[in-house]
Amino acid sequence: MMEGCVISILRGYTYEQVKAVCDTLCQSSKVKNVEITLNTENALEIISRITKEYGHCLHIGAGTVVTHDEVKAAIAAGAEFVLSPVGYTKAMIDTCHAHDVIAIPAAFTPHEIYTQLQLGADLVKVFPANELSWTYAKKVMEPLGDLPLLAVGGVNAENVQEVLNSGYHYVGSAGGIFKKQDIINCDHEKLLASLRRFEAALDGETHAVS
Repeated sequence: MMEGCVISILRGYTYEQVKAVCDTLCQSSKVKNVEITLNTENALEIISRITKEYGHCLHIGAGTVVTHDEVKAAIAAGAEFVLSPVGYTKAMIDTCHAHDVIAIPAAFTPHEIYTQLQLGADLVKVFPANELSWTYAKKVMEPLGDLPLLAVGGVNAENVQEVLNSGYHYVGSAGGIFKKQDIINCDHEKLLASLRRFEAALDGETHAVS
């Protein structure tokens, strides 16, 4: 399950730092999805703890999930969605669906995007999306129809409306919502100020995840 069109990506942070972000996001009505990447130290433990503590107000997922074993481990830790910088096999996607977990593999070319959707992906992460023009999504959809594409790479408050208006239905951001140092310092006041700026940039958008 996911809510809204935005995923806040957390990579390499401690439990306390992730907790500070989640405390802030519980005050948001627009950014309700948190991805904790598996190349974070103690990632599975953090996902498990954060899911139990914040599952009432946020949707917690796992990122950088690249193998079938990692898919299973992320699901066991409580992840509601799993993302990857690479494509998934049908078995990996089927495992997600067997546990009502959203599968979000990555792709870059139209062929890769189409293949992942044919295998059953719920969304496809275009990564790194900022290496192309934002209108790439719209161009891919011209022949293939409306597609559930997630832009990851370079998304921030200054361009998020442009990204969403250019064909992407969803965005993920690692450094475009909060400043890294504010997360490291667990600075709740600055984190909230950054969140409000990003929310203001989203005003007027009606994109949603069902």
